[in-house]
Amino acid sequence: MKNTKYKRIMLKLSGESLAGENGYGIDFNVTKRVAEEIKEIVDMGIEVGAVVGGGNIWRGRQGQDMDRTTADYMGMLATCINAMALQDSLESIGVYTRVQTAIEMKQIAEPFIRRRAMRHLEKGRVVIFGAGTGNPYFSTDTTAALRAAEIEADVILLAKKVDGVYDKDPHKFADAVKFDNLNYMDVLEKGLQVMDSTATSLCMDNEIPILVFGLDAPGNIRKAVLGEKIGTLVSK
Repeated sequence: MKNTKYKRIMLKLSGESLAGENGYGIDFNVTKRVAEEIKEIVDMGIEVGAVVGGGNIWRGRQGQDMDRTTADYMGMLATCINAMALQDSLESIGVYTRVQTAIEMKQIAEPFIRRRAMRHLEKGRVVIFGAGTGNPYFSTDTTAALRAAEIEADVILLAKKVDGVYDKDPHKFADAVKFDNLNYMDVLEKGLQVMDSTATSLCMDNEIPILVFGLDAPGNIRKAVLGEKIGTLVSK
């Protein structure tokens, strides 16, 4: 095992990141590339948990006149589709995986059981957590923070389409300034778009650092676990 900064990580992927340039659905060239990067760190001895959003398939706000609870449950099902797609890409290159879901669907996945998840990680299996927390009104950011706390992850690697946290949208403002380091209160008080406030507070309470980095640059997941300076680190 190489000299890595972290032993066990929680990788949070947005659903949109799996859509690639299409903006919708799943681009399997993207899932394959992500799977190859995950395999690289698994081969280094890193234990990997993962949470994938569902925004490439369904976003709750699409159903403008829909009951919020119903819309959120539909979003949870979308995350399960993404989890299975990532699982398939990982297993096609020889990485052992388990999908665990907060809503029971035993024909396709295990129910989330903390001790079982911990055991899978210890055996070198990638555990992908689907269906959010199983509750409406909670985002997959909160799921990542909650599961990271439960499996005692050393860090949340928050993979985004931008290469860190900025004071404003870098796609809209050329003078946007990137932060190298932030504390949790900075994120909450300044309203920075890192994770939602519930997720950020949960990380703060459990002292789980969040490393925000760009997924588009190949090799960034490896750089993150090696402790190389990329992205923005949110910590206490």
